[in-house]
Amino acid sequence: MAPRINRRIGGMQCIRCQVIHPVGDYFEGCPACLQAGTPASIAPHYMAWPSSLEFQTIDDWLAYPEPSGLGEGNTPLSTLPRLAATLGISALCTKNEFANPTGSHKDRMGRMVVQRALEAGAKTIAVASSGNAGVSISAYAARSSLECVVVTTPDISPNWRRAIEMHGARIVATENSDDRWALIAENAKKGSWYPATNYTIPPVGSNPFGVDSYRAIALELHLQLQAAPTTDIIVPTARGDLLWGIAKGYRDLSDSGLSRSTPNIHAVEPYPRIRSALAGHGMVGLFSGDTDMVSIGGNTVTQQSLYALEISKGSAVAVDDDDVAADQAVLANEGLYLERSSAATLTGLRKLISEKKIASNARVVLIATSHGYKEHARFLERLPTAQR
Repeated sequence: MAPRINRRIGGMQCIRCQVIHPVGDYFEGCPACLQAGTPASIAPHYMAWPSSLEFQTIDDWLAYPEPSGLGEGNTPLSTLPRLAATLGISALCTKNEFANPTGSHKDRMGRMVVQRALEAGAKTIAVASSGNAGVSISAYAARSSLECVVVTTPDISPNWRRAIEMHGARIVATENSDDRWALIAENAKKGSWYPATNYTIPPVGSNPFGVDSYRAIALELHLQLQAAPTTDIIVPTARGDLLWGIAKGYRDLSDSGLSRSTPNIHAVEPYPRIRSALAGHGMVGLFSGDTDMVSIGGNTVTQQSLYALEISKGSAVAVDDDDVAADQAVLANEGLYLERSSAATLTGLRKLISEKKIASNARVVLIATSHGYKEHARFLERLPTAQR
């Protein structure tokens, strides 16, 4: 039996113009905003909330309440008291999304996109990815007996490639990242592939049912930190799926009356894309593509990133590769070996403290999206011999 969408969802709402459309698949975002030349993401519109929130009932708050069976979600926290003291803040911890089945936060999205694809009657699911998303979607597609195509580039890490192939997905390599989107678009419009990721330029977020799944991180943090709620959350950000999902989750908690306080949610990126967009320079820029933080690279910004910062009163901060490499080692000495895109949150925290955007009484959560074991071996080439 195909999964059934949450009965509390009454439509799909544009995050920009707020128009509510019928429940359906809007791969290019809000039709009205797209026609107006201002592409914006669309999200499931919940007409009501469950009467309570416990760890056992989080799924009732999501677009597809039926668990996958793989065990994603309810990821643990690691406390970092020594680092908190060094930085001069009240508390610091990581939300360990690398504890998900394929080792990243993308498993939350993988579950929901596959469940939506099954209800929609799709046979093949497709994802444009050179990393965690490709591995996750291929795993969840395999679990549900869906065909999967991962459209990537030739420089994909061998670690990710092997995992994707082991899950039985087909890999298609294009010359560059933009070509990935063009191929996804062509096949999505023909109806032969059900897309998990965005393919428009300027972009919107990924599949809205997948993005909606990241709200669960906010719900979990609300339960995990009830005694001392977090004041600030720092999120590795590319096109803002995770950033928006967490911000929307906290907004929903507030609207439901279950939460009286909402943390500031900050975006960390490898170069100032969001700041450029906020300054009126457009959603697609000429940003440097040369970064070791491959999971948050790219040259585009989405409306959902800007709105997430707006509703959570957060900031965007750009960090340097060398500083992030140093902080990756700092976190490893605390027992946490994170991919560089995740370690960037610590570097971002340092900058936010120096800019006085995070106060000394802050209780901060870093979103640890993935561990470091997946990273490309090319990073090792830069290490001194004694460190190899």
